[in-house]
Amino acid sequence: MSSAPGRNAAGPRSLRASLNRWFDTGAQTHEVREGDDRIDWLRATPFVAMHLACLLAFWVGVSPIAVIVAVALYAIRMFALTGFYHRYFSHRTFRTSRVVQFVFALIGASCVQRGPLWWAAHHRNHHRHTETALDPHSPRVHGFWWSHMGWFLTREGFRTDWSRIPDLAKFPELRWLDRFDTLVPVLLAAVLFGLGALLERVAPGLGTSGGQMLVWGFFISTTVLFHATVTINSLSHRFGSQRFETGDDSRNNLWLALLTFGEGWHNNHHFFPGTVRQGFRWWEIDLTWYGLKLMSWLGLVRDLKPVPAWVHGKARG
Repeated sequence: MSSAPGRNAAGPRSLRASLNRWFDTGAQTHEVREGDDRIDWLRATPFVAMHLACLLAFWVGVSPIAVIVAVALYAIRMFALTGFYHRYFSHRTFRTSRVVQFVFALIGASCVQRGPLWWAAHHRNHHRHTETALDPHSPRVHGFWWSHMGWFLTREGFRTDWSRIPDLAKFPELRWLDRFDTLVPVLLAAVLFGLGALLERVAPGLGTSGGQMLVWGFFISTTVLFHATVTINSLSHRFGSQRFETGDDSRNNLWLALLTFGEGWHNNHHFFPGTVRQGFRWWEIDLTWYGLKLMSWLGLVRDLKPVPAWVHGKARG
């Protein structure tokens, strides 16, 4: 009888701990436990709710200004993910100032794809273990849906592997952002709602509202952004061509490259991830590369690592 209160108390404590991790990833336990490779549905609730909230579009309606904001936020945040979360934080393919580093880490955190340290650590592990059981989103090993989004919602998937990012962990502002990454998208959602409410009052001719701007500018834009990003995990390992022998299923896909601002040249990237470019040839459209080149002309980034000449010699066609 004496053990029953302990078991009952553990339930509420476990629930509170799970809810706390919605806002503070520092509360995440690093102890490996049974079931860590299964979806943590309680912690994944906000992610599921974000998808369901897109259906509110049928209630709030649509306006040109809401769509413009949604598309603009998709583009700005996709560039932050591909240019900085991926090519800068994960692969260090160029250099920049600490201020610019933080600004784009902040924009990246608004994407609901966790903090820059989590993202970089996870991606470095992906390259280290590609197409093995230790690669959490290999379609070959785990299947399409798991590689597309299931892995992202597991207890193990929520953890930041600090051993992979000693070069980034030295920045306290990045550690803080990684710990409280949820705060950024919540603030973005609040700003968008406030903007829509303001426009409804001062410019009613635009036909927008707080709810409309929230649904289109945040929920729909962010959901589309997430699924576009993770096509590189799922579809880019299934569909396309392989110019380089990489020993994995990475493929080049023009349509995914357009959707993800250059990330679809995935076989190129897996063959040589140490360059800022992913479109190795002039006709391979890489919007992120163009943006970073422009930033280098403005003095915001520097030392962009090129594609070495020997890489082109290894191409099969």
